[in-house]
Amino acid sequence: MPADRVPAAPGGDGAAVLWFRRDLRLADHPALLAASGSDGHEPPGSRGVVPLFVVDPSLWGPSGDPRRAWLLRSLHALDDALGGGLVVREGDPVQVVPEVAREAGADEVHVSADYGPYGRRRDSAVAVAMEQAGGRMVATGSPYAVAPGTVRNGSGEAYKVFSPFSRAWQRQGWATPAAPVDGSAGQVAWQRVPGREWPEEPDLGGTVLPEAGEAAAQQTWHRFLEEKVHGYGPARNLPATAGTSTMSAHLKYGEVHPRTLLADLAALLQDGSLGQEQRESVETYRTELAWREFYADVLWHRPDSAREYLRPQLASMRHDDVRRGTGAERLLAWQEGRTGYPMVDAGMRQLHAEAWVHNRVRMIVASFLVKDLHVEWQHGARYFMQMLRDGDLASNNHGWQWVAGSGTDAAPYFRVFNPVTQGQKFDPDGEYVRRYVPELAHLAGGKAHTPWEVADGYAHGYPERVVDHAAERTEALARLAEVTG
Repeated sequence: MPADRVPAAPGGDGAAVLWFRRDLRLADHPALLAASGSDGHEPPGSRGVVPLFVVDPSLWGPSGDPRRAWLLRSLHALDDALGGGLVVREGDPVQVVPEVAREAGADEVHVSADYGPYGRRRDSAVAVAMEQAGGRMVATGSPYAVAPGTVRNGSGEAYKVFSPFSRAWQRQGWATPAAPVDGSAGQVAWQRVPGREWPEEPDLGGTVLPEAGEAAAQQTWHRFLEEKVHGYGPARNLPATAGTSTMSAHLKYGEVHPRTLLADLAALLQDGSLGQEQRESVETYRTELAWREFYADVLWHRPDSAREYLRPQLASMRHDDVRRGTGAERLLAWQEGRTGYPMVDAGMRQLHAEAWVHNRVRMIVASFLVKDLHVEWQHGARYFMQMLRDGDLASNNHGWQWVAGSGTDAAPYFRVFNPVTQGQKFDPDGEYVRRYVPELAHLAGGKAHTPWEVADGYAHGYPERVVDHAAERTEALARLAEVTG
């Protein structure tokens, strides 16, 4: 059965459990409709639904504080939309989910399918536990427009390159958004079971997060549609300009479904008044959504690639030891935004301030770590997952593999980003650097990218460069030659 098709509701009026995971919303939620007894095309049915979220130690423990804080805020927003009825339990889902079903008198647990490596293992175990308890787990829909594993090439194999995947993904198409739900208007017969175990929100220090939750996601998206999407193509690479959608965290937690965004983009593309550049900008944003789906598809086929080299040839390359000495000092300088390269430091300081980094800058700071500091990509990927509010295993780790030259569509390893010229090209007036590096605020225009060329460039305590880029580029290529000949 296709993942987005809602199964026919069984007979009887018993309750069902809706186990929320990466789908913290009520709109366009096929699993919610299935749990209520709807066929997916009509508003919710009459069957009682117990809304459940399980704080799973296997996911909560490794998560960084920004993701924990975002998750809790999103759950509180969902709880408000449900009128305060969200059941929050802490523990192993294999025990907790059948327990809640038993308390609710429910023989079905409904979920949006999880395609991540851990999620697949967990869901298989919970499904067995439900069967042993005399019930079943029903998966309807997923966090993606097209479920991972669906798009195949002419030989029935997975795509390994993005461009043909993107074309096939668009040909595959996706379902229209599911029937809308207003949780506060009594459309759903929400049922309660006792017990609410909310973890305490972590102290984020100086990190400031935007508003989380479904309503915030909708507001952010519609503001982007109204104000930015028509110029997205040229603006998306300029970090000083608020030209991106900043929807990544909302998508990560399923506060909005990607096919909802795709439906809105399709409606825009049908507008005959759009100019060519505007249409290209809308299509470019749609392609960015395809990248998210591509990386999820790659991870589905190769779950080991979350930690290991997708292309193992580079696994034997020499990397610096970051456990002690100079390697450890340089890694810490990168983490704290003290490398002496303004564009790199601005990016890392944005990460600390907002738990988010502009995508162009993510590539710059990643290239610097891997190729200027000779640190293996997994160290950067782990640090980003700890610090990002939108840390998504597939997108984050395969993005790092792309930079390291070992992933899909890999940038050739010999493509080494020059942090100075990248800054001059994408932040020509130095506005982004001055925003996040106050020690350089006194340098006008593009001088902010080269404080070593200005008499008072270091007057306010900005650090000198930890390495010489030209020399480290040569060293990186020499190490590449050792493993490639």
